[in-house]
Amino acid sequence: MEKEPIYFMEKAFEQAELAFKEEEVPVGAVVVLNNEIIGRGYNSVIKNSDPTAHAEIIAIRQAGKLAKNYRILDTDIYVTLEPCLMCYTAMVNARVKNLYFGAFDSKSGIFSTGKFDLIKNIFNHTIEVKSGIIGDKSAQLLQEFFKVRRGAGAVERDGLENR
Repeated sequence: MEKEPIYFMEKAFEQAELAFKEEEVPVGAVVVLNNEIIGRGYNSVIKNSDPTAHAEIIAIRQAGKLAKNYRILDTDIYVTLEPCLMCYTAMVNARVKNLYFGAFDSKSGIFSTGKFDLIKNIFNHTIEVKSGIIGDKSAQLLQEFFKVRRGAGAVERDGLENR
């Protein structure tokens, strides 16, 4: 039985909740092939001391290992937040077929910032994009996270990344 996109976005949201619990920016992702999750990830840049440890990158890496290929053809990726340029480029290089994302990111999202329009002609692969799936719920989790962080004084005092 074919699962609806909301099902997989909820699975990505579960990953975002794991990031939240670990005091990482709560973004989650899952990679899906033939209606099955083959990669999961959540932001863990602080835990891993790795600026590339975004949810999407971790999920793509896991999917590639399972597929035993750096190309994960015919896959869909579900992400709770609009991807940044790095993550979108990784999706292109992996040959992801469809991208579903929840909340928009006006600060660093590839589409909201207009970055995509500037570079779309350099890509040799096209990804179908669908946005807004559980966007409000994803945005609310991010807002809660940053409200708590600001309340703790961490952002103003020494920066989120300096914990």
